[in-house]
Amino acid sequence: MSGLGAASSTTAVPALDKVDFLKLQNGSDIRGVAIGGVEGEPVSLTEPVTEAIAAAFAAWLLEKKKADAPKRFKISIGHDSRVSAQMLQDAVSRGITGAGLDVVQYGLASTPAMFNSTLTEGDAFFCPVDGAIMITASHLPYNRNGLKFFTNAGGLGKPDIKDILERAADIYKQFMVEGLTNLEKQTSTSIKRVDYMSVYTSDLVKAVRRAAGDIEKPLEGFHIVVDAGNGAGGFFAAKVLEPLGAKTSGSQFLEPDGMFPNHIPNPEDKTAMKAIIQAVLDNKADLGIIFDTDVDRSAAVDSTGHELNRNRLIALMSAIVLEEHPGTTIVTDSVTSDGLTTFIEKKLGGKHHRFKRGYKNVIDEAIRLNSIGEESHLAIETSGHGALKENHWLDDGAYLMVKLLNKLASARAAGRGGGSKVLTDLVDGLEEPGFAVELRLKIDQNHSDLKGGSFRDYGEAVLKHLENRVDSDPKLQKAPVNYEGVRVSGSGGWFLLRLSLHDPVLPLNIEAPSREDAVKLGLAVAAATKEFPALDTSALDKFVQAF
Repeated sequence: MSGLGAASSTTAVPALDKVDFLKLQNGSDIRGVAIGGVEGEPVSLTEPVTEAIAAAFAAWLLEKKKADAPKRFKISIGHDSRVSAQMLQDAVSRGITGAGLDVVQYGLASTPAMFNSTLTEGDAFFCPVDGAIMITASHLPYNRNGLKFFTNAGGLGKPDIKDILERAADIYKQFMVEGLTNLEKQTSTSIKRVDYMSVYTSDLVKAVRRAAGDIEKPLEGFHIVVDAGNGAGGFFAAKVLEPLGAKTSGSQFLEPDGMFPNHIPNPEDKTAMKAIIQAVLDNKADLGIIFDTDVDRSAAVDSTGHELNRNRLIALMSAIVLEEHPGTTIVTDSVTSDGLTTFIEKKLGGKHHRFKRGYKNVIDEAIRLNSIGEESHLAIETSGHGALKENHWLDDGAYLMVKLLNKLASARAAGRGGGSKVLTDLVDGLEEPGFAVELRLKIDQNHSDLKGGSFRDYGEAVLKHLENRVDSDPKLQKAPVNYEGVRVSGSGGWFLLRLSLHDPVLPLNIEAPSREDAVKLGLAVAAATKEFPALDTSALDKFVQAF
């Protein structure tokens, strides 16, 4: 691994240790600040750091797949539209080739396509690759970036990321010893550039044609607008919808622009959803589709401007999947509504398994259920991350939308018109709360009440205290099955207080028939949390006092 010092050929490398590297972990992703210029946010994902992480992934991959030796390993690299993408792609490429592996660069790509490249068979595209790296930070601001890693077994999990970051810290130390030279090691490895997105999009097109009985243009007559938010999803209009016969005029923000000048590419963001709703109404379109930056999340809007995201998207996908697999289990994250459970179980005849936040948690739980004999075909989060068993448990926003297009196409092929009403009718009967709110209660890690303990321990103590209070209140009912935080029913609604996966925050979700009912639930939480001075309850206090 000597000779990886190419990263530091021009400047001295600042000293960093394992702790600095481990701070870059964000669950099963790596995230950091890649561009300077924002006050209080120093650059942490530098070129040498990125190069060391890529070299560490190469070493990890060689170790995991040593049975395949002595074949030459290939790693594909793609990126979203962020302004730091090219710089980090170069650093990742140096780290991989320096470790003796070949690189296949895809340029602008989607996260799902990167995983797909480990499965595709095709020598012309150097597929399948042995590993894949996506350079993205999803919907975070322009100065951030990050890395996601894949093998043909799926996305890497938290323990793998920790392992890679620890290896990277050791490799980085070598840079400091050997890296202050202008000499780059000449290796026999290669860097190739391939248009892999054309392979990926043609697979999506084929899937819709197949569902419609092999009709060439099954979406002919449909007007569908796409909002890519200037991320990597602009391909969907010209490369997927138009070949299928759809009209896409009025689609917006398809051009990649890493400054995201129009709105955050995020299907959960109110401004983003307003933008796609407006586009649908202005263009009298049948359907609107919106993606996040790297296209692993999505949402839709029907012809009346009705949002099909969060609980509604889960209900819609559940209806589609349960038609294909009656009785199957739908795995979701913890903040889904009680109305969704009723809809899945009573109306659709499925089983709702409400698990934890975190798309990887939800996907891994669905895989675990299948392994113990409980059939599950859909794992989906309220954030718009959704994965299907038929699609290798890949959370692919474009594939979710293809499932909706399949419904439109097959209805048209069967002589049923009505545009997006086919989809809206599928969620008919979903009970929705009259009022919903999410409040964030922050833990002050420097407060003396922590007594030197971690924010996680403090948060757990808050949850335990709340649980005890609920047990002694006859008006409140603890959820009989719950995997995260404290979930409680009362006043015709429910609340969930949980500890954030990564931050010193306790998010509180409340849903109720009215704001008045929601305030009653909020007061129950406020009464329990007031005994914890390190917890900033100002957002909750403001909510309950404003009524």
